[in-house]
Amino acid sequence: MKKSHPDALSINQLIFKKLSKVNRSLLDAETSNNYFSSRKIKSLVVSDKTNEFFEIAKVYLKNIEGRRKIHQLDIEMKRIEVFREFLNKDKLYFDELNIELLIKFENFLLNKRFLSKRTVANYMITLRTIFNLAITKSIVNTQFYPFGKGKYQIRFPETKKVGLNIDEIRILENIKGLTNAQQYALSVWLISFYFAGIRVGDVLKLKWKNFSDNRLYYRMGKNSKLVSLKIPSKALNILNKVKKDNNSEYIFKELEGVDEKDDKLLRTRIKTATRNFNRRLEIVAEKAGIDKKLSMHIARHSFGNISGDKIPIQMLQKLYRHSSVTTTIMYQSNFVQKDTDDALDKVIESAQQAAQTNLDNWSN
Repeated sequence: MKKSHPDALSINQLIFKKLSKVNRSLLDAETSNNYFSSRKIKSLVVSDKTNEFFEIAKVYLKNIEGRRKIHQLDIEMKRIEVFREFLNKDKLYFDELNIELLIKFENFLLNKRFLSKRTVANYMITLRTIFNLAITKSIVNTQFYPFGKGKYQIRFPETKKVGLNIDEIRILENIKGLTNAQQYALSVWLISFYFAGIRVGDVLKLKWKNFSDNRLYYRMGKNSKLVSLKIPSKALNILNKVKKDNNSEYIFKELEGVDEKDDKLLRTRIKTATRNFNRRLEIVAEKAGIDKKLSMHIARHSFGNISGDKIPIQMLQKLYRHSSVTTTIMYQSNFVQKDTDDALDKVIESAQQAAQTNLDNWSN
């Protein structure tokens, strides 16, 4: 801009700032051998709107909606709104989302909203995922990335998973004196348990047509994996009892009449049913004299607890329908205590033997 222009100084400074940003992008590309196209460089320099966190958050939410993950969409929308509430403003650029801000947000969630450490970690995962999406779209440079080693690290607290043992399962299988509603809830729970802890949402979606040639065939709601499992005889007994009083296409009646394409209504029905089941299962546990928590999700933990280290980890991975064996190992570590118990016994026994030897020497 010519000096004769009244705003020449300001405009030229802006031009040089933009040019400097282009040159930095080119230098970063040269250094990392990751060359940017002119389109990518342009988006880094002039696309101020898309460099804004909440604009990319909209894209993130739209992607979830496109996958028809209604429950996840509701959760992620809430987390993003809580982050907006914390900021007390509607715009945040990615270079402002730094380690200091993340630590402040963590303290806000812990001390102002009184959330658990596990829940706080989930909030941080949402922010990290949106930041990663911006990097993938070449909207923000990796030099601003605040997560990872030496920066802000998302830490997951250890969670205690408690399942029923084999004796407690047998008590439930033979319990008497339940109301029809309580027995019905227990039947749903046992079906979940007998099929290696199938999730409650998948249990309620099961139809009679999913059973063929003494096998169960269904597609998991969580990751759309196709699963095939043999029908255990105990499960078959429950299915035969249920079928006598059931004219529905579903094994259990909770989703009858619901349009399967209506993800929101489907999720609401499953949520309501799960809440009702859990309330009745609490009463069942009390009647059975079981002092552990009994809920639909505990069926999965109970299968893990009973299988322990008796089943090869690769086979457990198939039964759990985990994508990675690492996930199975981490999950099963909650229930396998034999090695640590044996090690503890060896130490205690060695200490006792040493003490006895010292006592015998002193006596002599």
